[in-house]
Amino acid sequence: MHFTSEQHLDGSVLEREFTLGEIPGILWTPASASASAPAPLILLGHPPLGLRTMYPRLAGRARHAAAEGFAAATIELPGSGDRPRWAAAEQARADLRRAMEAGEPVGDEIIDALVLPLVERSVPEWQAALDALLSLPEIGGPVGYSGGVISIGIRLALVEPRISAAVLFAGSLVPAAMFDEARRVTIPLHVLLQWDDEGNDRQAALNLFDAFGSKEKTLHANMGGHSGVPQFAGDAAAQFFARHLR
Repeated sequence: MHFTSEQHLDGSVLEREFTLGEIPGILWTPASASASAPAPLILLGHPPLGLRTMYPRLAGRARHAAAEGFAAATIELPGSGDRPRWAAAEQARADLRRAMEAGEPVGDEIIDALVLPLVERSVPEWQAALDALLSLPEIGGPVGYSGGVISIGIRLALVEPRISAAVLFAGSLVPAAMFDEARRVTIPLHVLLQWDDEGNDRQAALNLFDAFGSKEKTLHANMGGHSGVPQFAGDAAAQFFARHLR
């Protein structure tokens, strides 16, 4: 891990950009974090729109996490931002747009092509980033995962034992194969669902929640579209992490 820049946000959060091989990322740590008092870590997932596009929302989430005493970090997803273009992913996104603009059902073939390769590529990168982040003296466990492409969260929750709890956002297409993985997820989960999300199949989201094998799982559903998550829903997610990452 190589840090490339740093700045202070509001005087209480240290923001550092880094690279891990070819992967860009950002780490936010509260001013109180130190080798003698390492901060628990939350990995901030996001859709494949690029860190520059997602930065305002990510930085806002990181500030909120820091106010609760958590460090937060994110990485650029494969094929996004300044990373090399990924022809197969771009074709899958084009096929998705074409189907949606034509008012056609989005078939399993499109969903699989769009999501499964992204999961296969990105999860090992998240794990490599976690290795590097936990080697820093000011960062300690336990670790949580929050948001982003829900299928990435499912895979990470299943294969990464260092992740103790996850907040998942129900708002992206989920391949049928991920339902089988969801049944084997056992960590505590807090799932956010926007009831009127224009891009989300509500029943599929409910079926996925039902599939999770976790004994502790909470569904927090609110009225409104994809970008209308109310502040109190975010506060509830923060309280969830406070219970499980202390």
